[in-house]
Amino acid sequence: MSALEAALAGVSATRLADLTDMLVSTASPTGREGALAVRIAEALDAAGVQANEQWLDASAANAWGTLGSPRRGPSLLLYSPIDTITSGDAAEDGALVGSGSRPDMEAKLRTERGWLVGLGAHNPKGHAACVLMATEALAGVAADLSGRIIAGFGCLGMPVNRRAPDLLDGHGAGCTALLEAVRPDAAVIAKSGWSVSWNEVGLAWFTVRVAGIHTYVGSRHLLAYRNAIADAAALILEVETWIDEWAETRADGFNRPQGIVASVNGGDARATAFTADACEFTVDLRLPPGVAADSAQRALSERVDQWAGAIGASATVRRTLAIGGSCTDPSEPIVQAAIAAWETETGRSHQAPRGFSGATDANILRQHGVPTARIGLPKIAAPGVDVDFQYGMNAVNPDDQVALSRHLIRTAFEYLQGAG
Repeated sequence: MSALEAALAGVSATRLADLTDMLVSTASPTGREGALAVRIAEALDAAGVQANEQWLDASAANAWGTLGSPRRGPSLLLYSPIDTITSGDAAEDGALVGSGSRPDMEAKLRTERGWLVGLGAHNPKGHAACVLMATEALAGVAADLSGRIIAGFGCLGMPVNRRAPDLLDGHGAGCTALLEAVRPDAAVIAKSGWSVSWNEVGLAWFTVRVAGIHTYVGSRHLLAYRNAIADAAALILEVETWIDEWAETRADGFNRPQGIVASVNGGDARATAFTADACEFTVDLRLPPGVAADSAQRALSERVDQWAGAIGASATVRRTLAIGGSCTDPSEPIVQAAIAAWETETGRSHQAPRGFSGATDANILRQHGVPTARIGLPKIAAPGVDVDFQYGMNAVNPDDQVALSRHLIRTAFEYLQGAG
């Protein structure tokens, strides 16, 4: 049996379920991933992998481990983020997902329809389980590797700002920190989508501030009146409609960059008799490679100025975040290795994905000069089953996890042998 065959034989659906259980059952909302990083490091160490923890503060941490030797050839990072956007605490998550508790949003693994279900069971923890599984299987043939494998598990990956003063922002901060400790020659990030991609959008966040007049309901007919909330509502509807134009005109062969109005803040529910002097709303615009955040800000600002002028309102646009879209040359060995591994594993000719609008830590890796391929799990689906966004994040098919784990192993062998 060859080293590759031995590693593939080491992939176990039972072990994947155990790893997924461990990952899901250890809550790790953005900024509080430390406990899970410790458990991942313990699992790596138990598998004979040189394990490390990297703490960014008292509650956020990465975990990573290494196999093989850099003296034999190139290094490859197999990477997955480990944080979830929600915490599993209904009281804390209510502002984002609404009232009421759903079993799939709890940090507890269960089985439904043959799927593994629990908070983040698909994204990101189902992917992290596959990276762990592949690493454990590769550990059994470490002496035969023609290079070094780095298994990385990053905190602070979700596109969210801190939820509390003691927590850190996400936006790939954990991946950035990990790259200060390890400098791989190439990387594979495990994120949703059962095909190999090498091109993805970035994002820009904006706050639109709409001015109004602070006044009292009893004086509306006696004093100057300008309701910032009413004007903001009109602008929000215009922005939501314009986003379709943004996506259409910036679409490329891989991406269809979307946008949303995500939040509104204005007035005080304790003082419903009074209007505030301003209302703000936030906008996320996705940026395909080659489209700068400055360009997006100009486009949004011009439209907001136009719409505000039409109704006599006053509004300004401020950018709060920008992470550019990125692309790895498809001729890079890591992309070619990932495609070859996919075709061998599936027995089909690979077709690049189309119409993506999701941003991942792949942008962070590429911005640091690391050629990166992305591959992940397909979303679960079954006739008659309504899979909304949240359930799609929280349910995974074990058979898909086996296939992804095997793909990561094949990619590692393809890359290390071909680039060595």
